Amino acid sequence: MIRSMTAFARFDVQETWGQLCWELRSVNHRYLDVSIRLPEDFRSHEITIRERVIEHLKRGKVDCTLYFQANKNGSAGWHINQALVQQLWEAVQQIQAVTGNLAPPNPIEILRWQGVLEADTVDMEKIGEAVLQHFDTALAQLVTHREREGVQLAALIEQRCDGIAAEVEPIRADLPIILQAQRERLQTRLAELVELNSERLEQEMLIFAQKMDVAEELDRLDTHLTEIRQTLTQDQAIGRRLDFLVQELHREANTLGAKSNHINTTRHAVEIKVLIEQMREQTQNIE
Repeated sequence: MIRSMTAFARFDVQETWGQLCWELRSVNHRYLDVSIRLPEDFRSHEITIRERVIEHLKRGKVDCTLYFQANKNGSAGWHINQALVQQLWEAVQQIQAVTGNLAPPNPIEILRWQGVLEADTVDMEKIGEAVLQHFDTALAQLVTHREREGVQLAALIEQRCDGIAAEVEPIRADLPIILQAQRERLQTRLAELVELNSERLEQEMLIFAQKMDVAEELDRLDTHLTEIRQTLTQDQAIGRRLDFLVQELHREANTLGAKSNHINTTRHAVEIKVLIEQMREQTQNIE
């Protein structure tokens, strides 16, 4: 499946221990460049996250950012230090025995004693597992977005291929007429300038016709268009191959324009260059 290198994914979740949010962004890049930003408590997962990105993506600059907010409303829970309460109770009884004061102790006063009421410790290992699990979800979203945009890019490239083929067709159809007209014009001019025997004139005409003949460039344009269409059907990273094929298209279009000495051929060559440049812009975003 063709993938674009431009995409965005966001996945956030609320748990009892807090809220976390993954944001993944990717743009076009010659190679795969992964940047990961994590809170200090989760830095140990950076290598695992990088490996998972490399497993699913081949090209693009990918930024992975984790936002984490621990709960501040106490929902993490509290517990009473039973051992410390027991020690305090025994101490109170000893004091009562000495003073003769048998009034029961105030529970609020006991709770205020340092260490009696303790916050539940957060299981960072459990949260770390959730971080990786939700990263996989965000990464899957990013891949889906890249594939969806890749389908659109493929359709645009196909349109440009059809447009180039439509420009090549009239050039090929007019080629015999154009060459014959060029031959007649050259023959007239040579006859006016110098007297050549028929054999020498025919040789000069043949050399000129070979220099001006663009049939080979048209054939190579057709070949490159066929190769691009076949490449679009491959289920792998094809961006670099498309870049190369578009460069070859551009090379043939330049040669076609340089050889052209007919207004219609020149006009079609210019249109072909415009379509190739549009195709280049699309292929630069393909993985």
